[in-house]
Amino acid sequence: MTHDEGRHSESKPETKPDSGGACPSGLLIIDKPVGWTSMDVCARVRALVRRGGGPKRSKVGHAGTLDPFATGVLVVLVGKATKLSDAMMAGEKEYTAEVDLSRSSDTQDPTGVITEVVVPSPPDEQAVRAALVQFVGVIQQRPPIHSAMSIGGQRAYHLARKGQIAELPARPVTVHEMRLDAYTWPIAKVFVRCGKGTYIRSLARDLGATLGAGGMLTQLRRERVGSFDIGMSRTIDSLPSQIVQSDLLPMPDLGVAIQSQDDEPDNPGSEPDSSVIDS
Repeated sequence: MTHDEGRHSESKPETKPDSGGACPSGLLIIDKPVGWTSMDVCARVRALVRRGGGPKRSKVGHAGTLDPFATGVLVVLVGKATKLSDAMMAGEKEYTAEVDLSRSSDTQDPTGVITEVVVPSPPDEQAVRAALVQFVGVIQQRPPIHSAMSIGGQRAYHLARKGQIAELPARPVTVHEMRLDAYTWPIAKVFVRCGKGTYIRSLARDLGATLGAGGMLTQLRRERVGSFDIGMSRTIDSLPSQIVQSDLLPMPDLGVAIQSQDDEPDNPGSEPDSSVIDS
């Protein structure tokens, strides 16, 4: 899972004047491109909803962040569907990733400061497979310090940039499957099926540490979120110029009470959920 964003932000979309219409509700499954944050995608969708007649305060969010360098399934929630965010993030996710065992990075991905790691005796395929098994099950995982986790009301990546945190405490996460699909030193191509809160960047870091090598992601692609897989996705460029109700997938029945947006009290003094844009 990759969660943290906000380290890079590009392609801010323009918005159109408020039409005052009702906000549509439903889902879009987007194949997020490299270089976009998850909230960049939400901002683009929100602009298109407004162009289609949605109100200025149309709510658009997502069901789990993808890092800017990553690609793949981003479930975008529109209107009342934003209420499903927590329930949808609780589901399983699947990723394919490339791990470079000859290098490390302070962000565990290509966006950070990269260091070459000298490995006198590179691990063979059998050793890599044996190491992967150790990460299956309920494990204690330290999130990356360059992440969107909230620490005392601040994002961890803000504190990391200031040198105010060196490590985050470990927490339990569930990895259902971690499989080696291909290996030619120093690149291990792996498949991961995991639960909520799992950082694939941390798995790459810890895999390298277990093998006495480096460990950073060079590629990451999310293949599935819950019942939504990459085959159901569409690209940003393929979105219509205006988004209306008929462009959205229906909301799944997850047993979540959906309150009418018209009944929601405005609370300007509260901090909005980082996965939802509503202003």
